[in-house]
Amino acid sequence: MERHYEPGPEQIKRDRLYGQMGLTEKEYQLIEELLGRKPNYTETGLFSVLWSEHCSYKNSKPILKKLPTQGKQVLQGPGEGAGVVDIGDGKAVAFKIESHNHPSAVEPYHGAGTGVGGILRDVFSMGARPVAVLNSLRLGELQGERTEYLFREIVAGIAGYGNTIGVPTVGGEVYFDPCYEHNPLVNAMAVGLVEHGSLRKGLAAGPGNPVIYAGAPTGRDGIHGATFASAEFDSQAEQEPVSLQIGYPEIGKRLMAGCLEAAKSAALVGIQDMGAAGLTSSSAEMASKAGTGIELNLDLVPQREENMTAYEMMLSESQERMLLVVEAGREGEIIGIFQKHGLEACVIGKVTDDRKLRLWHQGELKAEVPVAALVDDAPVYERASAEPAYYRKFQEMASYIPQVSDVKETFLQLVQSPTVASKSWVYEQFAQDKQTLLGPGSNAAVVGIPGTGKALALSTDCNARYIYLDPYVGGAIVVAEAARNIVCSGGKPLAVTDGLNFGSPYNPEVFWQIEQSVAGISEACQVLDTPVIGGNVSLSNETDGDAIYPTPIIGMAGLVEETSLITTKDFKAAGDLIYLVGSTEAEFGGSELQKMLAGDIFGRPPKLDLELEKRLQGQVRAAIRAGLVQSATDLAEGGLAVALTECLADTKLGASLDLGADLTAELFSESQSRFLLTVAPQNQDLFEDLAEVRLLGQVTAEPVLAITSQGKSAFEIPAEQLSQAWKGALPCLLS
Repeated sequence: MERHYEPGPEQIKRDRLYGQMGLTEKEYQLIEELLGRKPNYTETGLFSVLWSEHCSYKNSKPILKKLPTQGKQVLQGPGEGAGVVDIGDGKAVAFKIESHNHPSAVEPYHGAGTGVGGILRDVFSMGARPVAVLNSLRLGELQGERTEYLFREIVAGIAGYGNTIGVPTVGGEVYFDPCYEHNPLVNAMAVGLVEHGSLRKGLAAGPGNPVIYAGAPTGRDGIHGATFASAEFDSQAEQEPVSLQIGYPEIGKRLMAGCLEAAKSAALVGIQDMGAAGLTSSSAEMASKAGTGIELNLDLVPQREENMTAYEMMLSESQERMLLVVEAGREGEIIGIFQKHGLEACVIGKVTDDRKLRLWHQGELKAEVPVAALVDDAPVYERASAEPAYYRKFQEMASYIPQVSDVKETFLQLVQSPTVASKSWVYEQFAQDKQTLLGPGSNAAVVGIPGTGKALALSTDCNARYIYLDPYVGGAIVVAEAARNIVCSGGKPLAVTDGLNFGSPYNPEVFWQIEQSVAGISEACQVLDTPVIGGNVSLSNETDGDAIYPTPIIGMAGLVEETSLITTKDFKAAGDLIYLVGSTEAEFGGSELQKMLAGDIFGRPPKLDLELEKRLQGQVRAAIRAGLVQSATDLAEGGLAVALTECLADTKLGASLDLGADLTAELFSESQSRFLLTVAPQNQDLFEDLAEVRLLGQVTAEPVLAITSQGKSAFEIPAEQLSQAWKGALPCLLS
């Protein structure tokens, strides 16, 4: 593939048609070279959406190639609707994360809902039955009316779609920071189960085979949605209103059932969701992967609006639609399946052998374009990269040491911070099912695998503050934390899907953040044996030139080999011993305490030794497998203080801990590679032989958190007061 180098953003000629569609002058010239002529209106539209960053990854592809994507557990890596990993017994897990950021900023309810619907279609297009949804949300400070409105509507949109379609939302995370004020992030991860022999792909193979459209009719919503998702916001610019997609989960539920039934038929050749760029991307990409062409008669496309043009039908992003290729002569079998589920399905074209996308409408040839030109020949850019001045300044800073005069008051104030406070207000809106063994609020969600004694452990993670301070170290920390959450739930980490959310790639400092964070993610995935099997890139998340923190979200799946190994974070019994695995240093750069006391973040984030991380994770897994661990959680945002709060919140127990002289570091540092475990007294010797641990104290029958420092009483907090502070913070702010 030829690479086209551009040192910076090229001015788009908005007064020209191709500029209005998001193409640069050089890109338009390249299209003319590939076609040997000028493209017509419809053809220009096809190129504009498939060559957008959202579809082609033209600014990020060189970096993505550096991620490890292979492993003995990987059955399908990047390039299909979802990645697929072997979990034994002839079964596999398919999963992927995607963003719906720009739509959610404009219309949060439907933006979030269609994000869930789209990622579910990616999973069941693989022949996998969805069993879980997770999310990862970022918003501005929870103080103004707009952020509260976005928060409420985004959560409602996720719940409205997931609850209706019948797939439980089992986990997620929510962070609040000023940098997301105008650019909220809504990332959704879907997970499904599939038998090895039932795995499907998006292939338009077999010239002469019919192409079938199934699902909801096509309207004018979402036209140029991929282009919209590839541009930054400008608060001063006059922008035409965007007709965003609207989700129909009731139709989505029937479509899911129809697709899963069709996937079992030998008549099915290939299937793909009409997601970003709609009918354009699904048809062109399916043909590209199969080395074929596709011819469509757009008169046959089901339409819900009158007088739609070829351009509008091809670029529409109306929801709940799938494109299928079936064996010639057997189209009636597949159409019948969808009709049985109350869905429209019809033949709209055929596979050809000339490797062209050909569109007919009202008896006229509206487009004839080589598939390779649309998909494979999209330009790939090597953008300029420059280390930001702030990074060098932060690296040279002396370690930040917070001044805490009242440790008890700081403890209570910290656990009420919106980012670390209980998110029960969010997840209580999500329905669960009988396969959800551990739901939202756990270290990782755990979902049972029907017909086995096994389960999936699932997590989404990202601390963007660390990544802003040091993208390389922060990127590695994201992977390590996700793996710790899987391990603490009794699972073995298997693989990763990444949702890479950044500002404009045309800004050299942002591009440097992308390079560095992906390098950190790559190293951590290699060391922890968690290959990246797919994901999503969302760039240009900025307004008026102010970018979000670099926010590469990691969705991780792991395997719990026996459900008896499932481990929770809540303390179990009085007398149990409380241990810390890992060591604590005074590391506060990017911490929740720094943000709370200083009102900003600066300096260096916590250090990470990946070999130490791997060794300690192995020790915790071994202890859980040996049946020695009563409870487990990792130490993350807010350090030991937040971990203790979470472990006590839903119990009627207390804890007595004797810590060192520096209580601020002991309680609030965010040093990495740490776990908080409890162990029954009779297992003390066996446990201490297995792990590098420090005994902190014990669980008590009296429901009080009692902290001593070098044997002297420091403070006490009734467990009920602690729980109320942590659980009541979000409802209080939202009241």
